[in-house]
Amino acid sequence: MSKVIRVRYEKGVLKPLDSVEFREGEELLVKIIEVERRRRVLRKYRGVLGPAPKELLDRFMLEAEEQ
Repeated sequence: MSKVIRVRYEKGVLKPLDSVEFREGEELLVKIIEVERRRRVLRKYRGVLGPAPKELLDRFMLEAEEQ
């Protein structure tokens, strides 16, 4: 299973901001994408193919990041 969640880095630890459904002690791979970089991409391409709601763009970005 692949899942993208938001996290916050505090005191050397990545803390989930979204709910997670993993078993205690489960080993996972983490892909780090800076939120500001993601926002720049969204601003750059928003509206290129016509108007689109922000929620739709967010969903597409999450789907792309899962790949």
